[in-house]
Parts: sequence; structure tokens; C-alpha cells
Amino acid sequence: MRPELTLPTGQASSPTDRRLNALLRHLSSSSSSAMDTNNSISPSPTSAFQHDSVFSHVVQAPEDPILGVTVAYNKDPSPVKLNLGVGAYRTEEGKPLVLNVVRKAEQQLVNDRARVKEYLPIIGLAEFNKLSAKLIFGADSPAIQENRITTVQCLSGTGSLRVGAEFLAKHYHQRTIYIPLPTWGNHPKVFTLAGLSVKTYRYYDPATRGLNFQGLLEDLGSAPAGAIVLLHACAHNPTGVDPTLQQWEQIRQLMRSKKLLPFFDSAYQGFASGSLDADAQSVRMFVADGGECLAAQSYAKNMGLYGERVGALSIVCKTADVAGKVESQLKLVIRPMYSNPPIHGASIVAAILRDRNLYSEWTIELKAMADRIISMRHQLYDALRARGTPGDWSHIIKQIGMFTFTGLNSKQVTFMTKEYHIYMTSDGRISMAGLSSKTVPHLADAIHAAVTRVV
Repeated sequence: MRPELTLPTGQASSPTDRRLNALLRHLSSSSSSAMDTNNSISPSPTSAFQHDSVFSHVVQAPEDPILGVTVAYNKDPSPVKLNLGVGAYRTEEGKPLVLNVVRKAEQQLVNDRARVKEYLPIIGLAEFNKLSAKLIFGADSPAIQENRITTVQCLSGTGSLRVGAEFLAKHYHQRTIYIPLPTWGNHPKVFTLAGLSVKTYRYYDPATRGLNFQGLLEDLGSAPAGAIVLLHACAHNPTGVDPTLQQWEQIRQLMRSKKLLPFFDSAYQGFASGSLDADAQSVRMFVADGGECLAAQSYAKNMGLYGERVGALSIVCKTADVAGKVESQLKLVIRPMYSNPPIHGASIVAAILRDRNLYSEWTIELKAMADRIISMRHQLYDALRARGTPGDWSHIIKQIGMFTFTGLNSKQVTFMTKEYHIYMTSDGRISMAGLSSKTVPHLADAIHAAVTRVV
């Protein structure tokens, strides 16, 4: 039997003490009664179902084809393993990089005692939105000066695409979006779940490992008037193949003549060529003609803010009045989706974009990242030539951005993973940012073996 609980004695007993003692005696009595009768309690009516989960019919989902590469890589104990799957920048030492300018901006935020952690408005940090629009469209853009653009902060590039797609599914007269073949694996899922019908247009030519420009023009030319077209602003993922400026102009003319609606995915501005302006030329070309378009931006790559999930969606409209109405409807899309975006990452971006010195430092660091990736392309190309690897590998130095579409097939990829512990997506895409001068020879050996030994 459990001892009775009472307050300490020897003190004057107040009405409060007496009430507390009575409560403790009651609790002690109830607890003892519960223990005495515990053995006679019949099984719970639901105990028979404790092994029958209402979710027992749920099947194990496959790993994400891109993120699953890292899962497999992490399980491999080999000391020579190499992860070229996920698109995240690495230093020459193979380490993740936090830009110095990002650390400086964060320190400024930490030192600002006036900063609070209140909710942002539904469309996010106003200064971030304003500066993001200037970055992609140009500070002198007539569309900005005429207030014809609405920009909302979103959850990186993926969130920006999803918000834009949800808006189009609700308010645009066409529900079909054409995406390049191939494209980033998440694109069809994002657009389909948002309520759009996804179709493809020819983009990559496996024979030349370059752009199938004629096929692209034919497919967009046969698309129904008003259809939405997804365009990679630069550094096409996964192929690294971009149209020339002359080809972009032909695409623009065709799309405007067909009244096709451009939806740009800009995930690599400044990260492809090292120039923020050069990598935005395709977008600015479409805005300069006075037409309407959408643009999704991400700061994951060009500022290294992968985990902060910082992005923006801009919709360029014909008039300021229309832009205001569009913004009001974007709020209705965002509010039930995630209510409002996080403040920290957007504050970092705004701090860098507003400050001339930080901005200048950022462009230097950004170009250094782009230049290292370009250097890796040349080193890999030279290594394959030195080994006499069969085939023309010039596409490695012709392609641009984070990724190279090697042309390796799935059997060759599997061979390289099994024999050389090199991890990449099954379509042969490799992240050049994951390479270093030390690992290029290992990759070149693996590619040479795969090409010569596996059909």
C-alpha cells in the first residue's frame, strides 16, 4: 500500500494548507484504487486492432531519383566514393561552402537588436521582393518603373514554381504547360499536382549532345495558342545546353506570335557564366517586348542558401492595375499553402542586394564558383582525351552550369557505381560542382572503363 501524501507538519495550518492536504489525500486514494483494480480491467475495445494500422495498405515509396543518390552514397563505406548526384556546390576540398558575404550579412542581422521574429506578410519581405525583381529584370526595366510586376517571396525555386502553377490553374484560360524533354525531375510533379496538364517539347539531341533547336521550334509551333511554356532561363537542368541569344530571339518571336505564355525557371542566375546580367538575358528579352510572363527565382545556388529555401515568383503584367489584382490572388494561393514565408533567408538576400560593398563581394565570390565549375569541365575533358576515351567529349566544355549530361546510359552508370563507387542519376547527369582536381582522374578512369567495357 502506498503511503498517504500530506504536506509537512509542524507548521501552522492555514486554510490553503488544509485544502491542499485534502486534495493530496484524494489523489493518493484514487491512485491506490486504480492500482488495486488494474488486474481486473478488461482489454480495451481497440486492443484487438493494435496490429492493424489504418495505414497498413500504404506501400513503401521509392527514393527520390536525385536525393536517393545521396542516400545510397552515404551507405557506401568506400574511401574513394564520389557523389555527383545532388546539385550543391562543393569546394576544391569537397566541402560545402558558406559564402563569406553571407556570413557578413548574417552577422549584421545578429547584431541588429531591433530585429524581431514576427510573421512576415503573406507575400514576404517587401525589400527582398523589390530587390529580387531588380536582379532578374534589371534595375532599369520599364516593367519595374511602370509597376507592372508583382513579386512574392516563396519557398525557393520549387515553391515559386508551385505558387505560380496554382495561380495559373485557377486564373489562366489554358491548363496545359509544355516542359522541355528532358527537364528537372521535379517539374512534372509540381505542375501536375498544381492542376496543370503537362506535355513536353523536344529540347535535347542525344546524337549531338546539344540543342534540338528545330524540334523545339516545331513542337512549340504546334502547341495550342495560349499554352504555357516552361523555359530554363540559363544552365538548363539536366543537360547544361542553352540556346544562343539568336536562338532565344527566334523562340521569343514564335511564342509571342502564338500567344504562348512564358514561365521562366531561373535557378542559376550568375552561377552559369559568372555574370548576373548575362544569365538573365533570356528573361529580359521577353520582358522588353512588353508582353507578359512569369519567372521563378532561387537563391539556393548563387548565394549558397540551399537550406534557407529562399526564392521569389514574379509575374509581369500589361498594366499596374492588373498586377495589383494578380498579387491579391497570389495571396489567396499562398495563405492556405504555408501562410507566409520565413524571414531569415530573405533578410540575408536583402542585406546583400541593398549594400553596394556586400553586393560587389557577392559577385566576386559568385564568379569564383562559376569559374571553378568551368575549370572542372576543362580538366575532365582533358583527362578523357589523355586516356583516349572513345567518342567526342567536347560537349562537356560546350555545356554550361552546374550539370553535364555525359551521354552515359543507365548500364554504364550502374557499372561506375558498382566498380568505382561513383554516384550519379541514372540518366548520366553529373554535378560538375561535386568534382575537384583530385577526383577528376578517378571519374575519368571510371568513364573510360564504362565506355570501353559496357555497351
